[in-house]
Amino acid sequence: MSRLEGDPIHDGEGPAGRWAVTGYAALHGLLFVPVLLVLVLVLVGSILTVVWVGILLLVGLLPVVRTLTGVHRNLAGRILGTHVPAPYLPSTGAPFADLRIALGDSMTWRDLLWLLWGATLGFVASLLAVLLLLGVVTLPVWWFGVVPLMRGRATVDRAILTIGRTERLEQRVQALARSRAMVVDHSANELRRIERDLHDGPQARLASVSLSLGLADDLFDTDPEVARRLVGEARSASSTAIGELRDIVRGIHPPVLADRGLAGAVSALALDMAVPVDLDLDLPDRLPAPIESAVYFAVAECLANTAKHAAAPRSWISLRHDGVLLRGLVGDDGRGGAHPDEGTGLRGVVARLAAFDGIVSISSPVGGPTVVSWEVPCASSSPRITLS
Repeated sequence: MSRLEGDPIHDGEGPAGRWAVTGYAALHGLLFVPVLLVLVLVLVGSILTVVWVGILLLVGLLPVVRTLTGVHRNLAGRILGTHVPAPYLPSTGAPFADLRIALGDSMTWRDLLWLLWGATLGFVASLLAVLLLLGVVTLPVWWFGVVPLMRGRATVDRAILTIGRTERLEQRVQALARSRAMVVDHSANELRRIERDLHDGPQARLASVSLSLGLADDLFDTDPEVARRLVGEARSASSTAIGELRDIVRGIHPPVLADRGLAGAVSALALDMAVPVDLDLDLPDRLPAPIESAVYFAVAECLANTAKHAAAPRSWISLRHDGVLLRGLVGDDGRGGAHPDEGTGLRGVVARLAAFDGIVSISSPVGGPTVVSWEVPCASSSPRITLS
């Protein structure tokens, strides 16, 4: 599940003072011309949708509209001292498919409504805030009224530019449905993999053991030397089958994870890597077992990708728990270019963590570095382990 990100603001700052909000009002004024221009172009594009020109115009305007509303969403958050998120539906990268998604996204229509507000009454409010400062007679009005005026405008901006409780719940249900489908598919693939490994490995060897012991039983009276050789082969095959069974079981739930916890298990993974791995682990002694398992396999899969594909001289792992979220990161300075659509490994990481409402972010430009990071809701009251 990918993150639905808004424009960043400085979380934790209080509401802006009169000088700051006046500066933001002046910035609103500077942005009035592009807001008005985009509003006009959107209206023209809507009229021209009967021909291809209008559709192409709207496709080109969509990122511009979202950039403008993102700036004003950021300003509203700074004026109010709160975060104003932008929970757009995720895009696909295909222009016409993204247009269909955007047309079905309530945030798109909120953005268009805001363009009308921002080019009319919103602009008047910001212009008034600036003009009040410029007159000697109006200076007292500015002193006492500019903050309520701009907070009122920012409140309207926030109400239009972010979703309400009902829409948020709808998006939450959709996200849970997608993550459930991913988890079901991943679980089915894992079951098929285990079945295939058992069929191709231990099952075939145990069948060979049974055949060898049967032949040995028939030959003990007539050719004891051959019978003893067959028993020896059966013993060797059974030992190999036991080793393969252990590997399969270890792939389901590694014993080191049960014995040493997530920090110890990840440290063991790092020691098995052929390239140096820098560790930064700040974790409780124990976390809930399902989350430990999911994060362990996420780290293991990322390291396996590094070893197989990255050609990296070094890698690094960071796992930190703040009492509410377990944040993880696996990176390498290899060739980059990793993408979840080009293999099952990264998709498996996303699917495993999505089952726990985890958010995964993948950054892997060509030439590197590759960084896979995630956040998983996770609470624990056990003692902490810190490794650097």
